[in-house]
Order: sequence, then C-alpha cells, then structure tokens
Amino acid sequence: MSTVTKKAIRQMITFSAACGNAWTENFKFATNASGGFVDSDQATAVASGDVVRIGILPAGLSLQTAIVAINDAFTASSTGKLGFVYVDGVDDATVPQDDDYFLVATSLATAARLVANNPAVKPVKLPKDAYLVLTNGGATQAAAGELTAMIFGVLSGV
Repeated sequence: MSTVTKKAIRQMITFSAACGNAWTENFKFATNASGGFVDSDQATAVASGDVVRIGILPAGLSLQTAIVAINDAFTASSTGKLGFVYVDGVDDATVPQDDDYFLVATSLATAARLVANNPAVKPVKLPKDAYLVLTNGGATQAAAGELTAMIFGVLSGV
C-alpha cells in the first residue's frame, strides 16, 4: 500500500465568498488509461489499498457534507472511501482522523452522483489542516476514470 499525492497540493487556490464563511471546494481524482493518478507524484497504477491525497481541508473548517460525482467510471470492482487524515500525521483526540468520513466503501465502477453516505459521523471542526483522501479498494485501477468531490463546510477558524 502506498500514499499518492496530487502535484502542487499546497498551491491549490481556495476562496471565501461574499456570503460569509460558507465554504465549498471541488477536488478532482482522475486516472489515465493505465490506472495512474493524473497529476500525481506516482507514475504507476493506483493499487487496492492505496491512499490518494486529493486536496487539503483547512484548519478551522467545520465539515458539513459532500457530493461526489463519478463522471467517468473507474475499473470494474473498484471501490473507494473518502475521508481525511491530518497533514502532520498526528491524530487528534477530539476530532480523530477518519478515512471514510464522507463515503464508506462505495463502488467507483459506475458513473453516479452520490451524497455523503456515512451515517456514523456528525459535523466536526478540523483543529488543523487535513488531507482529503480517497482510499482505493477492490481492484488496482486499470482504466481511465474521473470523480469530483465537492466538499461543503463552514470556515470559522481554529
């Protein structure tokens, strides 16, 4: 199992709106025909069990929900979990890292539009920066696929 990181992840631009502290951001995960994460630091295919960092969620963000659009289906039998892990790698007792905060193991093999489906979580406020991570399961990616994770929250600072 490896960790794959989107290139220039720290240079991604985030915006606030004139509507106060409402926050939303789109994060893209796409694979090429060989199953490699496009625009990443790894040239090989994303394997089952790999953790893919697709963006950074800022400290002080209260996570509300997510919509995940699977625009182009991935490899047959592949699944994904969507959650967060802290950039510094250190867990927090109050808000533990949760690799399936938004999506529990969900099929990536069919185009779909999904709403966050983990009933075991409630909105939490991130005490520090966290990576938005997709954990690939079921199969090694071997086809071109694309998803967009739209994360919604309230940015109120730490």
